[in-house]
Amino acid sequence: MKNRLSKAAWVVLCLAGWLGSVPAASASERVITIAPHLAELVCVAAGCEQLVAVTAYSDFPPQIKTLPVVGDVAQLNLEAVLALRPTHIIAWDGGTPAAQIAKLKGVRLPVTALRITKLDEVADALEQLGRLLGTEARARAAAADYRQRLAALRGRYADAPRLRVLYQTETAPVYSVNRDSPISEAITLCGGINVFAALPTLAAPVTDEAVLAARPQVVIHGPAEQAAVARYWARFAKAAEMQPRRVAIDPDLLARAGPRLIEGVEQVCAGLQAARQGP
Repeated sequence: MKNRLSKAAWVVLCLAGWLGSVPAASASERVITIAPHLAELVCVAAGCEQLVAVTAYSDFPPQIKTLPVVGDVAQLNLEAVLALRPTHIIAWDGGTPAAQIAKLKGVRLPVTALRITKLDEVADALEQLGRLLGTEARARAAAADYRQRLAALRGRYADAPRLRVLYQTETAPVYSVNRDSPISEAITLCGGINVFAALPTLAAPVTDEAVLAARPQVVIHGPAEQAAVARYWARFAKAAEMQPRRVAIDPDLLARAGPRLIEGVEQVCAGLQAARQGP
């Protein structure tokens, strides 16, 4: 149970962050990011060459895997951070503990906290980082592309027939997400109905009885969980109506609030559209 809870907690952590006001930047920056999605944002808005260190699980784009790792979301190696002489530390408001941010500010390190809770806010974050890091033109172009792709999806699926959708992580018990998750927003945009939108927290366990009562037509899960999810639904094989279409999507594309979120939304829409068209 401990491992399952920690995985679910990671899904929750990967769903949000806020974006505060930021000062102007110089032409050359030394940036440390304190979450995987923040590294992705910096690489798109300013270029990976601005990064001098990242935290655990930062693995995209691939070239950042060679950068020093100075800790994880919850705790940093302060000596290693200071040795790198960063001009900006991009923290995750909603993920980085307040005590960690206070410690960084206590030694006069320049910390900017970012939080993204809605699909549209990814583009806003790119533009804010562009202003912060002196790469406005590049960041504006990336933000415009993101917004264009998002608008195209909204237009295409605005009148699509509704499908009941379960976003599933784990199988014993099943975990899902509520309406406050960007994943739920993606499901809605694509013409789906999040069957567990009313959960009391961002991510929470649900019983098998609740899953069956929700009668999902589509189940979205991660590729690594494909076999486990197939075994889970095989238990209900005698109920033909309880064999929803299963759609595997890399969870990093949906749970990380970064530029690749639009790819996750596109895959959700494609999966739901395939379900509408039948086998």
